[in-house]
Amino acid sequence: MSTTLQKPAAVERRWYVIDAAGKPLGRTAALVATLLRGKNKATFTPNVDCGDNVIVINCKDAVLTGKKLDQKTYYHHSAYISGLKAVKAREMMDTRPERAMYLAVKGMLPSNALGRKALTRLHAYAGAEHKNAAQKPEVYEG
Repeated sequence: MSTTLQKPAAVERRWYVIDAAGKPLGRTAALVATLLRGKNKATFTPNVDCGDNVIVINCKDAVLTGKKLDQKTYYHHSAYISGLKAVKAREMMDTRPERAMYLAVKGMLPSNALGRKALTRLHAYAGAEHKNAAQKPEVYEG
């Protein structure tokens, strides 16, 4: 029995919409990372970018379980001396919830060129409205 390997030119990309309202942030991010990577397809090939485009709506209504809202901290550096910035999860979810979803998905993708390419197909929105209606996305029930 031989294994069929996907060619980059033969990849068919679909558009999916995932509603994050009332769902845990991490579980939603794990589902999104699987779709972006293409691991849900029978033609998955590890060295080929064969994932789909994903639109995540209602990121502001995603739930952080336990004490994560008060204890989780997001860090970034300004590249200047003593430029380490820290933002609590509660403040991040109030001001930029789509950024919190982006960072959660980014942490679940591989740290290589395939992961960076897959992350460009993520479209996260804080509210229920999105501007990708022209692509005719399907609601993903997974």
